[in-house]
Amino acid sequence: MIATRIEKLTSFIVMDVLEKAREMERLGIDVIHLEVGEPDFDMPDCVLKALCEAVCQGFSRYTHSLGMLELRQAVCDHYRETYSVSLNPERVIITSGTSPAMLLAFSVLLEPDDEVILSDPHYACYPNFISFFNAKPVFVPVSGKDGFQLSPRAVSEKLSPKTRAVLINSPANPTGAVLSREVMEQIAGLGPYILSDEIYHGIEYGKRAHSILEFTDRAFVFNGFSKRYAMTGMRLGYVIAPEEFIRPMQKLQQNFFISANSAVQKAAITAIKDAEKDVKKMVATYDMRRKYMVSRLAEMGFGLTAEPAGAFYVFVNASHICPDSYRLAFEILEKAGVGVTPGIDFGKNGEGFLRFSYANSIKRIRQGLDRIEAFLKHRSSV
Repeated sequence: MIATRIEKLTSFIVMDVLEKAREMERLGIDVIHLEVGEPDFDMPDCVLKALCEAVCQGFSRYTHSLGMLELRQAVCDHYRETYSVSLNPERVIITSGTSPAMLLAFSVLLEPDDEVILSDPHYACYPNFISFFNAKPVFVPVSGKDGFQLSPRAVSEKLSPKTRAVLINSPANPTGAVLSREVMEQIAGLGPYILSDEIYHGIEYGKRAHSILEFTDRAFVFNGFSKRYAMTGMRLGYVIAPEEFIRPMQKLQQNFFISANSAVQKAAITAIKDAEKDVKKMVATYDMRRKYMVSRLAEMGFGLTAEPAGAFYVFVNASHICPDSYRLAFEILEKAGVGVTPGIDFGKNGEGFLRFSYANSIKRIRQGLDRIEAFLKHRSSV
């Protein structure tokens, strides 16, 4: 018999789309990937060089369970220089990706029946993390009319004696929304712990994103190297947490993960210290793709009330084409050969929407949108 906490988990639908796309590719069908939130860039040359050197120098053993002190200090230096936040490296735990960082934090924070408030739409995996610990996700709808900003008043109305934390994500997946300073400051003042997913920090267009640590120490920050530095396969992230939670999370790390990859940790030090020029080039390219995709999707009749200000996604209303986003996404995949993500993957309030990723070349984005435009014209004529 399978444990009930596993049976309650939903699938990660974007992976269902990707896996179907891979099946089609094995049959020789050309599929354009606008579904996956993975940078199409290689990791910066300086990071690759540092990784190769680390392997050659024998960095193949366990590190301290919290992570290399030099890397934790580099994280603290980054937050000081970027957000004027002073941190002790003893508050940082280096993890094998940002998802394990979330697992550690939710493990020490949540008891059964606790509540975590989060936006709808939201990153697809958040509710499953919460439900895994027999806690309850409590949703606050957000919409493009408000720039997908999470309303502090709406959050406060959801507070209850069971509220343990408020979960925020800025820049956000799937909407690309960047929370304003005022919104973050007000949410930080509501009382519960704040869980802040900052994995898309550094990928912004215009105003930079704020860290929740600018407004409160009662926060867990999740970040990593996958998105900003195009290091998805290296599986390296970190969590910054209140001091009293570090030792409990460290014990979990020791038992479940031991430590993150040592050679990748060495490469990550170089990423923080030396790869900023590479990051700026990638962001400039994303911005060019963003503008093109936003313009084309609007011309094609998709509903877009708020342009993305960060990350690499455009979230558009397609309910006038088909109210069932899952059905529409697979129809586009099978008939147009383009992978897109159905909005239902991101919550009830995402139904009717599609998420397009511009983490692909402008050539492939153009081809993909051309295919979808032709598909829509054919569909409407049938």
